Parts: sequence; C-alpha cells; structure tokens
Amino acid sequence: MNRRTQQEMGRRFFLLIAVCWLILLAIMGLRIYLTSELSGNNAELYSRIQELETRENNLKQQIQDMTTDWNELNASRVQWSIDSYCLGNTDDKCLPCQRGWHLTQPSCNAYNNPPSPGWKTWEEAREDCKGKISDLAVAHDSEEKEAINADSFGFNGYWIGLRVEDGKWKWVDGSDLTDSSFNAAPVDGRCAVFLKKNTWSSVSCDEKQQWICQQKALSV
Repeated sequence: MNRRTQQEMGRRFFLLIAVCWLILLAIMGLRIYLTSELSGNNAELYSRIQELETRENNLKQQIQDMTTDWNELNASRVQWSIDSYCLGNTDDKCLPCQRGWHLTQPSCNAYNNPPSPGWKTWEEAREDCKGKISDLAVAHDSEEKEAINADSFGFNGYWIGLRVEDGKWKWVDGSDLTDSSFNAAPVDGRCAVFLKKNTWSSVSCDEKQQWICQQKALSV
C-alpha cells in the first residue's frame, strides 16, 4: 500500500466513522424519546423501539469494525515509517530523513530532477509532494535558503511552496512572504521558482519545472 493510498483511506475512514457516530446519536435520541412516550400496551410503539435498538446495536458493531480497520491502517503507516527511516542502516539507528532525502535542519528535502518530459506544473508538483507526505519546500530565512541551495543542482529552476494568493506572495504553510530580497510583483497566477545562487524567479504556475518537496525531519 503506497502513502497516497494510505492518506485517502485514512480520510475515508475518518469521515465514515464520524457519519456513523452522528447516525448512532440520532437513533439513540429517537429511541429515548419514544421510550418516554411509551404507555400501557402500545404494541406498535414498542415494536418501533425494538427496531431502533436493533439498528443501534448494528451501528455500534459497524463503528467498532471501522475503528479496528483504522487502527490497522495507522499500524501500517507506522511500519512504513520504520521501513523508510530505520531499516538497512549500518549503525542500527533511525535516520532523520528517509532514504533519498537531504537533511537541512529542521527539514528534509527531496530534489526531483526528472528529464524535461517529466517536469510538472506548480499544482502537479505539489500533488506529487503530498503523495510523499510532504509539501513544496518553504524557506523563510536566509539560512533555509542557503540550505536548499547547497544541495540543489542544475540551472533550470525548482518549484518551491510560494505563490500569489489574494494579491500576496504566500507560502504553502499559510504564512506571508517576508523576504524583502524577492520583490517580484504579486500577480495572480504566478509562482516562485528557486534558482541557483539563492535567487528566486516569478513565473506562470502553468509552466513545467523540476520541484523540491519538504517534510519535517524525524527527531532521533
């Protein structure tokens, strides 16, 4: 099972469990109401209460089964983390980054350098990063910029997690751009490309480029 599938399954399980709980609460409330209205030997009302109790019990079992599946999914994700960060290391220690990623504290960066037929638009690149449980790279200060620059190569430029939203340059983590050295006009439809020598460029988000994914480093 790949990481994108795990994420999609996780979201679906969560939504299903939430919906089931809402239905269960509604059934319980209705059953309590009907019970309070029951008087004498009202057979029809009693039958409805029995039916609601049966549905309630069935729904509880479904929630229990889905919770078990949710726990198994989480266990699978934990195992993936162990395999990615820990297995195969000669010193028997877990690494701060999974294999193929570069440590640039406090983050791990993956430089995606396919030949030009495999380049992606900004949105496509971000989707690729999300499938790797990461996002496009963020560099809030000069140290983070230098760390990214030290491990990058090539001169075509990489997509990073910076684009124009509502007339402002914003990072994918929701923060505003504060680096005054990048003074490109915030024009809608523009995204930032990271170039060699710590420089950025504003280009159309629909252009195709290589890209940098980033995730938080594992504390070891």
